Amino acid sequence: MSSDVSYTTEEIAKLLKISKLTVYDLIKKGELPSYRVGKQMRVDPADLEAYKQRNKGIQLNERPTLTDSPALTHGQASFSGLRPLVITGQDLSLDILAKYMEKKTDGIRPLRAYVGSLDSLISMYRGESDIVSTHLLDGDTGEYNLPYIKKLLIGSSYIVVNLLARNAGFYVKQGNPLKLHGWSDLGTEGLRISNREKGSGARVLLDEQLRLHGLKPDQLEGYEQEQSNHLGVASKVAAGEADVGIGIEKAASIVGNIDFIPLIKERYDLVMLKTASNQAWIQSLLQILRSDDFKKELQAISGYDLTRTGEIMLET
Repeated sequence: MSSDVSYTTEEIAKLLKISKLTVYDLIKKGELPSYRVGKQMRVDPADLEAYKQRNKGIQLNERPTLTDSPALTHGQASFSGLRPLVITGQDLSLDILAKYMEKKTDGIRPLRAYVGSLDSLISMYRGESDIVSTHLLDGDTGEYNLPYIKKLLIGSSYIVVNLLARNAGFYVKQGNPLKLHGWSDLGTEGLRISNREKGSGARVLLDEQLRLHGLKPDQLEGYEQEQSNHLGVASKVAAGEADVGIGIEKAASIVGNIDFIPLIKERYDLVMLKTASNQAWIQSLLQILRSDDFKKELQAISGYDLTRTGEIMLET
C-alpha cells in the first residue's frame, strides 16, 4: 500500500470544509486520487496535499480536468515508489479490477478516472491513461469498440481484451405506458428523454440508433440536457422528469420504480498500449481477468455476462 495513513471521504470533507457529495465528485472526476478499502474510499495524505497545492486560488467550478491533472497523467512520477496506473470508466467492475490489480501486481498503484468511453480512448491517444474501458457501438457494422480503437490509435501497438457483456436499452415508467419497445419508437411525438454526456457509450449508442432510423436529435425533448452516469438517467425517468432514457440494466434495478426494456447486448472491453514498460502488468491483468476469484466476484453482481471475460479481441 502507498501509505499507512489515509483519509475517509468524511474526513476529507471536514478538512476541506466542503460537502461529502463534493468529495465524491472530485474522486469521480479523477481530481482527487483514491482507492477502495472494503466498501470505503480512501485518500492518501500526499494526494490530498497535492490537490490542495494545485487548486490554491481556484474556485471549485474551475477545477482542472483529466488532461491537466498531474495525479492522472501517464508517466508522472510515482507515489511512494509505485507507478500510477490510470483506469478509466464508470462500471463497478472496474473498481473491483483496481482492487485486484493493487493486491496482485507489483510496482503499480491503480487510480480511477471516471471518464466516458470515447473520451477514454482520446485520453489514451494523448498518453493520459493506461487501461481504457470502452463500449462504443459502430452502427454501420454492428461491431463494438474495434472500429473506434483502430481509427483513434493509429500507429500504436495495443491489446483489446473483453471485460464483460451487459444489456443496454430503455429506462421507461413502470408499466411502459407509452409502449416503447424499439429504437424506432424514439420518434414518438413529444417524447421526453434523459440523455448522457457526449463521449459516453450510451450517448454514442443513442446517436447511432437515431442516425440509423432516420431520426433527428431535436425531435427528442431534453436531448441537450445531459447526465453524467446511468443512475442519473434512470433517476430522471423514475422521477417523471423524462419518458425514456438509455442505459444499462443494473441502474434500473438500483433506482427502482422504472422498467427496463433490453435492446442490445453491449461488449465492454479494455484497451492497453503494448510498450516495454507495460508488458509485466498487462500479463498480470490478463491473469486476473481469467482467474476464478475475479470471475466469482463479478458473478455476484446481476446483469454481467462473463462468457468472454479475459478473451483477447484484437492484438496489434
